[in-house]
Amino acid sequence: MEPLGTLALFDREIREHARPGGPGVRVERVGAVVRQTGGADDWNGVVWSAPGLSPADARAEIAAQIEHYTALGIGEFEWKRYAHDDPASLGELLTAAGFEAEPTEALLVAPVADLATGVRLPEGVRLEPVTDAAGVELMVRAHEEAFGTDGSRLRHQALAGLDGPPGTFVAVVALAGDEPVSSARMELHPGTGFAGLWGGGTAKPWRGRGIYRALVAHRARLAAELGYRHLQVDATDRSAPILGRLGFSTLSTTTPYVYRTTS
Repeated sequence: MEPLGTLALFDREIREHARPGGPGVRVERVGAVVRQTGGADDWNGVVWSAPGLSPADARAEIAAQIEHYTALGIGEFEWKRYAHDDPASLGELLTAAGFEAEPTEALLVAPVADLATGVRLPEGVRLEPVTDAAGVELMVRAHEEAFGTDGSRLRHQALAGLDGPPGTFVAVVALAGDEPVSSARMELHPGTGFAGLWGGGTAKPWRGRGIYRALVAHRARLAAELGYRHLQVDATDRSAPILGRLGFSTLSTTTPYVYRTTS
């Protein structure tokens, strides 16, 4: 994999030409940015900004997005800033405008053909596909147990994914007996060659037993069967070392800058 070429491909196919993330969501290019707008439980925000953006133009675009989302009554939105985005001071400009930076994650990509696809699970654990609302509830329980955070947005996004166009969303839950201990999903982008991996958090008693690796292998196998060339992950410090050992390479970093409206 040629890192710079793959990063340029990712920027063009997944960011500049982003697809809507669910029913009732729209993606539009306005000025020098591409943004997604949906309901309160959808992901709202800026996914791409034009290369060569000057600080003055960035300030104008930032102000325009604040006006856009505030006028719609959306409680918060995100500017997903990548380390290679222009201008170099974009993060400082966002902070000055009232955005709050969340933890930076690594943008990792791997050629699907290079990834192991054999699924090895601890004894007593099995994988079940998520195909209906009951499966989504198991995902939410696994998420809340793993991260200790509310899973309402995940519920909305997973249900929207199941209701979306065929071949664009896959989800799976790891069960120990009848207890959900981990879950993961994959967002497929037809026509791009990229599929994105999300989730994979595991309940504390089950960490370190290979469940996360098994979930990656399971989704890599599905992606290979469907003809996808690259898997992409926004990885935390916890998962990035595991993914590196599995064959993923760091292409950049991404920092979510979140703006919470006051209206």
